[in-house]
Amino acid sequence: MPLPRIMVAAAHLAPVWMDAAATADKACDAIAEAARKGAGLIAFPESFIPGFPAWTALAAPILTHDFFARFAANSIRADGPEVMRLRQAARRHGVHVSFGFSESTDASLGCLWNSNMLLGPDGTVLNHRRKLVPTYYEKLVWAPGDAEGLRVVDSPMGRVGVLICGENTNPLARYSLMAEGEQLHLATFPPIWPTRVPGDAAAYDIEEAIRIRCGAHSFEAKCFTLVASSLLGRVAAEALSSLSPEAARVVKGTPRAVSMAIGPDGRQIGQSQREEGLLLVEMDLAACVEPKQFHDVVGYYNRFDIFRLSVDRTPREPIRFEDSPGLGRTYPDIDPAA
Repeated sequence: MPLPRIMVAAAHLAPVWMDAAATADKACDAIAEAARKGAGLIAFPESFIPGFPAWTALAAPILTHDFFARFAANSIRADGPEVMRLRQAARRHGVHVSFGFSESTDASLGCLWNSNMLLGPDGTVLNHRRKLVPTYYEKLVWAPGDAEGLRVVDSPMGRVGVLICGENTNPLARYSLMAEGEQLHLATFPPIWPTRVPGDAAAYDIEEAIRIRCGAHSFEAKCFTLVASSLLGRVAAEALSSLSPEAARVVKGTPRAVSMAIGPDGRQIGQSQREEGLLLVEMDLAACVEPKQFHDVVGYYNRFDIFRLSVDRTPREPIRFEDSPGLGRTYPDIDPAA
């Protein structure tokens, strides 16, 4: 079967800070724009709805309760109205949509996950996954996910897998997708990732880190990678900077993330996207075949008699109820005349 030539778009956009409904509307507009420009898939950044909780890097937890409360209030349900609007937009425009969101649950008002959802062009949910391990200070906001959605989806855009930010450095998570024949890898990132004060030689350069880790994945998997990073908008920057003068200095001086595309040879395709807008890239999935001759780490270039990997995809729920219909206690009806 011939492999398709596809057009994809990375949404290098700023969310409407801490406003889930307005950010969902902005995403729907971007879906329409991507479709007009010929894209068959659009990928949105990590925690696009309602924004990335960067305050966890900038101030002590005892100073950021209001930020968390507002973030929790704007985190959304997987079956909620914001997701439904994105599903309707995907179907209306006939486009695959991948988007990151902070997910809340009926089980607890304060339990959140860093999640991603992949939609088909008919609006169906093709995959829903939660980040396996919140990275560093993200643990102050998000709970660990499970591997239920750690899978590749077969689609008209090829075999698509998604990892969130630091997961793209996890060799076993990456191998899990490689071993399912991944051809298009979607990697999502936040707008900034502060680790040290500006000017420190050891400060984290998120653009360089993206290029290294995503280039490595494409090179090892022999697949295309589309990187979708968020943009730090003015309102978000002002809100984060209000924490303290030191926080303002960090926000101003911390490197910004970029969106980009990488080919199966590990080299970047075209230029990085730094300004707000869509990055459109054409990819010929047939280019994933030839490099497999050199190093096919999920094929002949491995030793399955020596190395074994198992992945438990069981959903991790807070409680499991085992009811027996018809065997529970019964109570007589109230006499309406009493």
